[in-house]
Amino acid sequence: MDFNITTTPLKEIKADLEIIIVIDGNFKHTFIQDKKLLKKAGFKGGQDEICLLLEKNRLYVGSDTLKGVGVRSAVATAIRSLLGKKYKTIKLATYLSHPRCTASLRATVEGIVLGSYTFTQYKSKKIKSRVKEIQISTEGYADNYEVSLEAMARAVHNGEISANATNFTRDIVNTTPDDCYPKIMADIAEGLAEKSSLKCKILKPKALRKQKMETLLAVARASRHKPRVIHLAHKPKNAKAVVTLVGKGLTYDSGGLSLKPADYMVTMKSDKSGGSAVLGIMKAVSEMDLPIEVHGFVGAVENMIGGDAYKPDDVLTAKNGKTIEIRNTDAEGRLVLADTLCYAQQEVKADYLFDFATLTGACVVGVGHYTSGVMGNADEPKDLVVNLATQAGELATKLDFNRHLKKTIKSEIADVCNISNTRYGGAITAGQFLSEFIDEDHKEKWAHIDIAGPAFVEHAWAENPHGASGAGVRMMIRLIEKLARTVKTH
Repeated sequence: MDFNITTTPLKEIKADLEIIIVIDGNFKHTFIQDKKLLKKAGFKGGQDEICLLLEKNRLYVGSDTLKGVGVRSAVATAIRSLLGKKYKTIKLATYLSHPRCTASLRATVEGIVLGSYTFTQYKSKKIKSRVKEIQISTEGYADNYEVSLEAMARAVHNGEISANATNFTRDIVNTTPDDCYPKIMADIAEGLAEKSSLKCKILKPKALRKQKMETLLAVARASRHKPRVIHLAHKPKNAKAVVTLVGKGLTYDSGGLSLKPADYMVTMKSDKSGGSAVLGIMKAVSEMDLPIEVHGFVGAVENMIGGDAYKPDDVLTAKNGKTIEIRNTDAEGRLVLADTLCYAQQEVKADYLFDFATLTGACVVGVGHYTSGVMGNADEPKDLVVNLATQAGELATKLDFNRHLKKTIKSEIADVCNISNTRYGGAITAGQFLSEFIDEDHKEKWAHIDIAGPAFVEHAWAENPHGASGAGVRMMIRLIEKLARTVKTH
């Protein structure tokens, strides 16, 4: 898909279709040329409401706000409605919520790319977007903006990279467990490195044993697919800061001997969403060539059952020497993350450390399908995530630690238990379990992001399709971009 910013007025641009966004039900704007037809069709201009006027070659879509959160969703819905149709070229105006800010323009581009997404790998008949060219006129919804063509081009460029990285992540998550297992995730990482300036290191079982990553190995040992730990690195000269990302890459989770009910095993291909997000973020960081050193670590494992499976009542020793009493083998992601976090901190001393995981159903119960829970020991990294998630069009909220809940993961026979002794506060107790594997250097620099809710939803919502959403990718790209703008060089 090609994007082109042009100073040509909309009326003079030749295209198969024009998309017009109706902002907050304002039908008086000069862009609205078909008031009578829209009224006849019953179009009110509500958020994501669409009306295609075939004879006019105009597609109207409503947005409650001129801000990116509304525009992104509206444009994605409009583009999604064109899947399988024969429109190849589209034109639209520039929508800016502020005279000197291109955020809504970037959101427009992200909406177009995200809304065009389809996952048809397993379909005998493919239905895809046929849109090839997008013409964005500098003719604006509000004519008083003071943004240069250079700034607009940068917004389009970064929006396209961010959305493509999100779609890249969606593809990995949506791929079935028989086609995407630890070795395949490692192959994807090596493929990224071959096509970019990223450096890639893969740890196989022998190296994992040497690194004393026994909790990760225990989760993996009943699977025919051997585990991998992936390390991708973006190391620009004169980096302003160092960021480490760690992702849970459970390519499939049966629950182990604490077997999941049959219904709960469906969609467990999505348990690799955290690791997949890390791969997508690294792709975008490399393409933007941001002046931030970024390291991405993924613990890629499959949790299965068998004679060699790890068991409830086992006591495992993590890489940092802490012992863990196992009371539920379905609380496996935190075991994989424990060792991967320890390894990441050993290899890189970072200014910020973030981990991504579809860690707990409790987070979904607490904040719903669409919101990520953000936890940690210090407010700064948590606030960064929440604030930049909002700018990126993702939803995130803080879930604060407390000393009373931490008591619930106390073990009588080991240093810590892998599940809480209460059914309540499960997202927070999982985060507090992870905090046991954060060293003193990173204690105040770490945030845990539980993406169990938004990572995989079985219906379309906003700019997200049925299935994988790529949760975490856009929020972290925005965060790293912010660090690139605001942090002084080391």
